[in-house]
Amino acid sequence: MPSASEPTPTTAGPTTTAPGGGARPPLVTVARAAKGIALLALVAVALAFPSLAPNPYILSAGILVLNYAVLSTSWNFVGGFTGYISLGHGALAGLGAYGTGLLVTKAGLPSFLALAVSAVLVAALAVPIGYAALRVRGASFVIVSIALVLVLLLVFQSWASFTGGSRGLVVPRPFPDLLRPEHHRVFWFLFVALLALALLVWWVIDRSRFGLGLKAIREDEDKAEALGTPTFAYKLVVFVISAGFTASAGGLYALWFGDLDPVFQFSILTGSYMVLMALLGGVRNLFGPLLGAVVVGTALEYFKVEYGNTPLHLVATGLLLALVVLFMPDGVLPAIAAQIERFRPAQHSIREVTAAQLREQRERGEADGVPPEMAAAGNGGPGAASARERS
Repeated sequence: MPSASEPTPTTAGPTTTAPGGGARPPLVTVARAAKGIALLALVAVALAFPSLAPNPYILSAGILVLNYAVLSTSWNFVGGFTGYISLGHGALAGLGAYGTGLLVTKAGLPSFLALAVSAVLVAALAVPIGYAALRVRGASFVIVSIALVLVLLLVFQSWASFTGGSRGLVVPRPFPDLLRPEHHRVFWFLFVALLALALLVWWVIDRSRFGLGLKAIREDEDKAEALGTPTFAYKLVVFVISAGFTASAGGLYALWFGDLDPVFQFSILTGSYMVLMALLGGVRNLFGPLLGAVVVGTALEYFKVEYGNTPLHLVATGLLLALVVLFMPDGVLPAIAAQIERFRPAQHSIREVTAAQLREQRERGEADGVPPEMAAAGNGGPGAASARERS
C-alpha cells in the first residue's frame, strides 16, 4: 500500500506539466501545437500568394480582401472589445484615404510620409469625435456613427475645389517606374505588414489589464464603472487606436488604387461590411475578422465579376448576415471551437462530483492514509500528486 508521501498511481493517461506546476492534458498541448502550425501555414500562404496568383487581377482581388481584413480587424478594436457596433468606420477609412491623397497632391509630401501623417491626424480627430459619440450607447451610438458618414460624404462631395468632388481625386503612384503586376506585389506585402501590426496590437491589448477593462465594459458597462474602471477613458483610447489603423488602411488603399471617389470612400456599406466580416469570423477571436474578410471579400468580388453592377451582391451579403445572426451569433471560429470541445474528455471539478463519488473518494483516501480534504480534492486524479506536494 503506498504511503501518504508517495504519489498514487493513476490511469488518467499521460499529462504534461503546466507552468504553474499543475498538470496539462495532452489535448491542450496538441491544440496549442495545432494553433502554431496553423499560424505558420497562414504566414506561408500570405508570403507565397503573389507568386501563386495566376494573373494580376487575382492578385489585385487579393489586395482588396487584405484591405477588408485590415479594416475589419481595425473595427474589432471597438466592436470586439467594448461591444459598441459602429457603422461609421467607413468614414474613418475615407478620411485616411483623402488625407493621404490631399497631403500628396496639395502639400507635396512623399507618399508614405503622407500616409503616416494622415493616420496621426485622423487619430487626433477621433478624440473629439469619440468624446461626443461614446457618450451614448446601443442604437443611439449606431445612429451617431451613420450620421458621421453622411456628413463627411456631403462635405467631401460639395467641396469640389479642394477634394475634387464628384470628379474624384487622382493620387500619384508611389512607385511610378513599376509595372502594374509589380506594383500589386509590393502593395500586397505592405498590406500584409499592416495587417500583422494590427493583429499584434489586438493580441497585446487582449492580454493586458487595459483589455480586461474593455471586456468588462462589453459585459456590463455600469457594473464595470461601479467597480472603478474608467470606462469612458478606456472607450476613447481604444476608439483612437481603431481610428488610426482604419485610417492607415484607407491611406494605403489610396496609394495603391490611385483614384478616390467620395461616394465610394464615405459609404455606409463599407462600415456594414466591416461589421459583417467581424461577426462572421467571431468578434472575440483574434483571427475572426480575418476569416470573415476572406469569406465575404472573396464573395463580393465573385458576385461583382459574375453579375456586374447588379445589387445581387447586396442580397447575398444580407442573407449571409441573417444566417450568421440566426445560427452562429458568436461567429464561425467560436462555433468550430465549441464543436471541438465536445470531443474532449470531461474535466470535472469537485463541484461537479456526485455525493456517492465524493464518499467513495474519501473512503479510498482514508484506506490509503490520505487526509480527507486531499481525498476530496481528487485522490488518484491528475492533480493528486501536486496536492500532496503542496501540503
